[in-house]
Amino acid sequence: MKTFLCKVCGHIEFNAAPDKCPVCGVTKENFIEQPDIIKKPGSTTLGEPEKKHIPTIIVVRKCGLIPEGCVDVHVKVGEIEHPMQKEHYIMNIDFYLDKKYIAHVALAPESVHPAAALHLKANSGTLTAVERCNLHGYWMAETSL
Repeated sequence: MKTFLCKVCGHIEFNAAPDKCPVCGVTKENFIEQPDIIKKPGSTTLGEPEKKHIPTIIVVRKCGLIPEGCVDVHVKVGEIEHPMQKEHYIMNIDFYLDKKYIAHVALAPESVHPAAALHLKANSGTLTAVERCNLHGYWMAETSL
């Protein structure tokens, strides 16, 4: 799987650079291929850094807000909750369905917990959550809907 990084805003795209960045709007020329930019769990034994960075994805089949045709997805960063301090925090969580970008949630230090939720229209496919730590980079997790 190829990964491309927007040099302007840090947005990640999978497989190919888009004609236009869906987050900041710059053109394809501002993307560079970065094959190892995203960290994933490598084994069943996770250390503290992994436990604070790997997103946990929870799929709730019955949406509490939209009764018909909606699946809730909740993402929390870290088995051990990641700090949200001025000097160390989660900048954003991006969501992808079958490796196609669908949403960006920006997070502010000190104001929120490192978590986000979406109300999806889709009820199948692979959901990917990619979080960006200001000190430790990008981390991802995936689940099937």
